[in-house]
Amino acid sequence: MAKKSIAELRIKYANSERRFLEGPRSRRREVVFSFKVLFEFLKGFRALHFVGPCVTVFGSARFKEEHFYYQQAVQMGAEISKIGFTVLTGGGPGIMEAANRGAFEAGGRSVGCNIVLPHEQTENPYVQKSVEFRYFFVRKTLLLKYSYAFVIMPGGWGTMDELFEALTLIQTGKMNEFPVIIFGTEYWKNLIELINDMVAKGTVSKEDLRHLLVTDSVDDSIEHIKKYSIKRFGLKRRKRLTPIAWLGEMIYWNKNNGKQ
Repeated sequence: MAKKSIAELRIKYANSERRFLEGPRSRRREVVFSFKVLFEFLKGFRALHFVGPCVTVFGSARFKEEHFYYQQAVQMGAEISKIGFTVLTGGGPGIMEAANRGAFEAGGRSVGCNIVLPHEQTENPYVQKSVEFRYFFVRKTLLLKYSYAFVIMPGGWGTMDELFEALTLIQTGKMNEFPVIIFGTEYWKNLIELINDMVAKGTVSKEDLRHLLVTDSVDDSIEHIKKYSIKRFGLKRRKRLTPIAWLGEMIYWNKNNGKQ
């Protein structure tokens, strides 16, 4: 019965965002929805304020443990944590689980921003801190906000959406020129051909790709992050911050056992 209730709640949350995207509704409903979105952002800000600096790893939820890309993501997560970054993912299975697992098993910090969906997305067991969101656009913003580099492992539409969101924000100056790594040359070869064709036709500037790395090497990925994140922005391990009770930060701190 409990499982059925959770499933029904997930469907309800999914329907809420769908109804919002169907067009204008009553003023009251739009205002109520706005406050729900504001709460989601505030919840994310308070929970993720203490975890950075991060590197976000994007990728498919559908790869199983025995898959080559899952194993590569485990290694990627471990190596990212070794250079002092928190590994941030969408918190679900597949590549997300693998990257979180790599950080967790290497003794690093592992964080997930999970999304409530009717199917497929469940929190993986390797996140030390997890925040659950109803709305995709809130979750995606926070996955970008707290990171100084982005690793794009093989994935589907969602992964491509996250890749081009990051590239667009960098291109338009809405976000610093943090490095973006596309991992898996064979998997992404058609996409890379399309990007090169865009450059050839002038719809994308070659300059926009100067911090984009396409590779099959975890070591090269880490060196790229060191060069264009750590060295360029002078990142250091920051002192752990203390949550402030009257801002409501203790709620999210205690909920996750104070782990960072």
